[in-house]
Amino acid sequence: MKVNMHEAKSQLSKLGEKAWQGERIVIAKAGKPYLDLIPHNPQSEIRTPGKYANEIVISDDFDNLDPEIQRSFEADL
Repeated sequence: MKVNMHEAKSQLSKLGEKAWQGERIVIAKAGKPYLDLIPHNPQSEIRTPGKYANEIVISDDFDNLDPEIQRSFEADL
């Protein structure tokens, strides 16, 4: 649904409910899309690097690739 800015101001509650129900609401300014009205999506907590630093272990030979496996990826199918 596309509405102009003036209509959006006067019908914000109605448009908010439609957006919450999943309808796409585009608010136009001078006839051109200007804003999208979308439901609030709470931000997840900020990720702190290193949280699992002592819990994840990568083997020393992790980067050593088996030649047969490498050939299977490079083969023309």
